[in-house]
Amino acid sequence: MADTLNRIDARTKVTGAAKYAADHNLPRLVYGHLITSSIGRGRIVSMDLTAARAAGGVLEIYTHEHPLTFHGPPPGIAIIFSEARSPLADANVHYHGQIIGLVVAETLEQARDAAALVKVGYQAQPPKSSFEEAKKHPAPPPVTPLPLGKEIIQLAPGVTDIDAALAASEVRLEATYDLPPRHHAMMEPHAAVAVWQDGKLTLHSGTQGPVAHAEEMAVALGIATADVHVISPYVGGAFGGKAFTWAPSMLAAAAARALDRPVKVVTGREQLFTVTGHRAASSQTFGLGAGRDGRLKAIKHFTTSQSIVEDPGYRTTPKFYESPNIHIRLRVTPDMNLPTATIMRAPGDETGSFALESAMDELSVLLGIDPIELRMRNYRQVSMEGLPYSGKHLDECYRVGAARFGWARRGEPGTVKDGDWLIGLGMASSILGAGRAPTVVRVAFRPNGTATVGNATSDAGTGMWTVMAMTGARALNLPVARIKPALGDSRLPVAGPNDQYGAVGSAATATVTPAILVAAREAIGKLVEHATTAPGSPFLGADDVRYVEGRVVGKGTSLTFGELLTRTGTTEVAAEGTTAPPDAGHAFASFAAHFCEVRVNRWTREVRLSRFTTVVDAGTIINEKTARGQITGGVLFGLAAAMAEEVRVEGATGRISNANLADYLLPVNADTVEMDVHFLDHPDPAISATGARGIGELGTVGAGAAYANAVFNATGVRVRSLPVTADKLLP
Repeated sequence: MADTLNRIDARTKVTGAAKYAADHNLPRLVYGHLITSSIGRGRIVSMDLTAARAAGGVLEIYTHEHPLTFHGPPPGIAIIFSEARSPLADANVHYHGQIIGLVVAETLEQARDAAALVKVGYQAQPPKSSFEEAKKHPAPPPVTPLPLGKEIIQLAPGVTDIDAALAASEVRLEATYDLPPRHHAMMEPHAAVAVWQDGKLTLHSGTQGPVAHAEEMAVALGIATADVHVISPYVGGAFGGKAFTWAPSMLAAAAARALDRPVKVVTGREQLFTVTGHRAASSQTFGLGAGRDGRLKAIKHFTTSQSIVEDPGYRTTPKFYESPNIHIRLRVTPDMNLPTATIMRAPGDETGSFALESAMDELSVLLGIDPIELRMRNYRQVSMEGLPYSGKHLDECYRVGAARFGWARRGEPGTVKDGDWLIGLGMASSILGAGRAPTVVRVAFRPNGTATVGNATSDAGTGMWTVMAMTGARALNLPVARIKPALGDSRLPVAGPNDQYGAVGSAATATVTPAILVAAREAIGKLVEHATTAPGSPFLGADDVRYVEGRVVGKGTSLTFGELLTRTGTTEVAAEGTTAPPDAGHAFASFAAHFCEVRVNRWTREVRLSRFTTVVDAGTIINEKTARGQITGGVLFGLAAAMAEEVRVEGATGRISNANLADYLLPVNADTVEMDVHFLDHPDPAISATGARGIGELGTVGAGAAYANAVFNATGVRVRSLPVTADKLLP
């Protein structure tokens, strides 16, 4: 059974001792406030700064006419997932809420008030902001170095195309599923505190990947990466929104260099909806063809998305079910006057799983086959590429989940009632590609009896502080309290380009923990070597020295490593450990089965979540307590899309009409229940020595479909456009 440990950073956070990016207040600090556009498309023809410049405390106002200096587009894949255009580059307005200026003043209040005094004249044009209109004229996706947007066609011998395979199927389903844009809505807004010294930048900025953030900032500012030090030990939520660099950090750093004073920029909540990315809207059309026995003959998954970033077909359909004929295609709506789309928790996987798992539920109704049985009849034993899975126990997830949840009590749609409430049960599968990057971890023994475990990853609330401490404790046979993790710093070790993005892709635990084991072995070897060679060591020249649970033993003597280093006058004994990529002969994925119960008021059509069970197969569970939090949070994240979340874009203006936490609805405690989460905990030695696969996004995948399927079972009404709101359930 997995170990359970409270978060080691919990007290620091709940007492307010944890310093997030905006909590850093430096000598001579000044404040920046963003000015954003009030039109959705056009050009700026005038900016009257007179009143703003005359306001108290204002130091400088930067605009396209008086810009800050930036160099080149974002490097590597960042150009796909963040805004390619430098801030304040020209007079063109591409979307409502675009940054068009920065006011810097002595206080936050002075900067904000001065920004409100800026008068902007525009030459406005009608924006292309309606996805409903744009999706009528889609285009092929752009070519990128990534497989996103890749068309996948697999046809059985003699089959001419997917439509022929569908036409030949005994049972056919075709349906379209629409998902609106979503926003990360993390608790901590994007914030940066930038300070320069001797031509080098120190940046306090919440980020998922400190090393990548440093590189992207260096490119933007035209300096060497080694001259950027990003510090980000605590991140107040990210969900992909802090994986890449956005304009607020760039503006803070450039303004700090221009003014030779530290600058703090904290993005306002309304501004977050436009200047730091979102999940793109998508519309997915599924065609499923099956025999009367329920075995799939054809899967057609055609998607139109606002952005190539959200490619649900590529991310989901190849992983879920067997079929001899599969055609997956993405089209995009280019040149829309909308903010830049980026990755958001389970990009493509969440949206794709809603459509696929809803379609499978619809197919089960047409066939009269139980939804679990239908999935088992199409159970994928190997990947679409023909590779065996390193470990797959999704069938056990179905069995265990069904028993825990009471799936056998499920009735026909609209038949189970409790007074004025209709009761419905739904389920869905969750599959998330798993992997890990090669990385480097540094382990160091210290004279005070502690050991540090360092890697330039991040903890965005996911539990990495605790996972690193637990893994280090196991590897060194020490109490957890004596392990001091070091993370969230661009000067800590990484292996290279595949590792620099830190905590993304549900891969941080799988990436970092095996490297801790390697580094610990190397550090123990260095410690023993030090004991036998260092002047002042009582083990000098001995050949029987060994490390035993924090002690150095040999030559009839036993000392703690702290005592040894104190005697030899040594500040630390350290070593690095490097891991290689996992075996290429396997396919790696994490799996789960979701089971949901809802109650729907027969008169008002109000939907209430009443029960939810998730059974997880994700290899070794390092810390059950933090893992449970990850799954519970992920499930609620996926449920939020089905229950409430949607960005409302005014087609005529491009304005987001609900860009605040009052109108952008998120589930609260009253909307949810105590989740039943169960881990199979089957270690996966093929992926790493720790046997752990990713879970951070796993709970999100399929959760919304389980909810929508439960609503159908309660009411007999199928909702194919999220969120599931009462008006969509009315007769």
